[in-house]
Amino acid sequence: MTRTTINPGAAQASAPAPGAYTPTSRLARGAAFEDGRITTRAGGSVALRLGPGATAALLALAEGDQDEAAVTAHVVAHDGEAGLLRWHMLRARLEAAGLLEHAVSGPDGTVFARLVTVGRGGTALKPAPRGPVRVSRHALLLPADGTLALRAPGSPLAVELGPEAAALLPGLTAWTDPAGRVPAPLLRLLATAGALAPGGPGADPEAEDRGTLQWDPLDRAFHARTRTPAAAPGYGGTYPLGDRFAPEPVAAPAGDGPRVALPVPDLAEIDARDLTLTQAIERRTSTRAHDPAAPITLAQLAELLHRTVRIRSTFTGSDGQELADRPLPSGGAVHELEVYPLVSRCEGLEPGLYRYAPDRHELDLVGAPGPATAALVKEARDATMMTGDPQVVLLVAARFGRVMWKYETVAYPLILKHVGVLYQTVYLVATAMGLAVCGLGGGDTTAFAAASGRDPLLEGTVGELVLGSRPPTEPAAPGAPATEAAAPGTAPTRSPAAEPAGPAAPETAAGPSAAGAAATGSTVAGAAAAGAAAAGAGGRGARSSTTG
Repeated sequence: MTRTTINPGAAQASAPAPGAYTPTSRLARGAAFEDGRITTRAGGSVALRLGPGATAALLALAEGDQDEAAVTAHVVAHDGEAGLLRWHMLRARLEAAGLLEHAVSGPDGTVFARLVTVGRGGTALKPAPRGPVRVSRHALLLPADGTLALRAPGSPLAVELGPEAAALLPGLTAWTDPAGRVPAPLLRLLATAGALAPGGPGADPEAEDRGTLQWDPLDRAFHARTRTPAAAPGYGGTYPLGDRFAPEPVAAPAGDGPRVALPVPDLAEIDARDLTLTQAIERRTSTRAHDPAAPITLAQLAELLHRTVRIRSTFTGSDGQELADRPLPSGGAVHELEVYPLVSRCEGLEPGLYRYAPDRHELDLVGAPGPATAALVKEARDATMMTGDPQVVLLVAARFGRVMWKYETVAYPLILKHVGVLYQTVYLVATAMGLAVCGLGGGDTTAFAAASGRDPLLEGTVGELVLGSRPPTEPAAPGAPATEAAAPGTAPTRSPAAEPAGPAAPETAAGPSAAGAAATGSTVAGAAAAGAAAAGAGGRGARSSTTG
């Protein structure tokens, strides 16, 4: 019985002829061959019916890199030349399943470059391109296993480059005739991984077509990775850190600073007088001005927080993670979002940076006003083009570990979906309460870290909303114009809005979902109590964008 497993960087190519660059192959990294069965690093297995020649060839490929001549010799020695056809058919099946890796060995016999799977896809080699070549402007170079890995967005393959191969990349950033400069076997690996630009010097889609020009390489990589499951090794609730860390508690620990107890609103009384959900949706606007004569009150801030982000109950999931039920939905009921009211002017509450404790319905003082909080206030003021400081800025932070402990690849986009849900929930409740609200399209997580003392890799801002009292001149009656409220001295504008995400659904562990059943109440309070929420809207501001 023979069992061989390939580990990163464990094997080198057999020595080629002097001065040659030789294509080689081996079983995929982490795969093993035993008793006619190939097992993968993910735990899957493939049973094969093999003759002696194919068995010998696979045993050699499991040991390490083999060139085509060596593999052919194994097959012919046991099955004769008649066995080569069966071997080539088997080889095609293994490549289609991503069970073979291809490499290029350099003149000294060491691995020059290697094509590896980083997702789920085939490894059949494409022909070497003819004529000038260029590395795609969307390709990314990342460190991996002591090498540099070149990847294209959405591709399940990457090319790991040794030092000599990596040194060739600067010469491939412009259209170049590779003849005599870049080994053809390396170009085959790059083409197979999708790392070469399409077209040529006279017809370059990446320099001419809107579809490629409008995408920043990092934006496209993020989009492709999170929306192309085959391009990632794991996707969804795979618990990538479950064996290394315990799940974080549903409620963040209380700080050492002063606490402010908040009044609890009477939801039955609110339900009796509230706007209907339709009225709140139709009256919703982004208001970029506050009433300086009658600022927002502590009771109003408390009501808004209670109606939008309080924890209604907690429970333990089947995976041992503590979960929560809130008025707004969250994928897997993890509820990683925290709200930090940054108060400049609120009747009944001292200015400062606070954290809302959703489990206790209290405010914990995080920091007194100072240069660090002033930078955050200025950021919000500039974004909304307000002439004065906003009364309250709701800083939305994420405790990343709540999501990343469970979800792989989709964790951060899931957080952003939750932010959109929170935006719309706050918008509708604030509208029903007659408050002015405006969501921002960007913010500075570094400034938040400086003001809060939070580690930005563990907890950082992912959204901001400006909140305050509505100016007397701001329309609030049914049928009011849908134009956006602008700061004094600016013309009203209409910001583009995103399509709604659709009706809320019961919360499940599979992804974004509602914290409860679909809304049954006819008012906003009833809808919030039932967990109804839609996606957020997006728009533009001055320095930083605001929602419409």
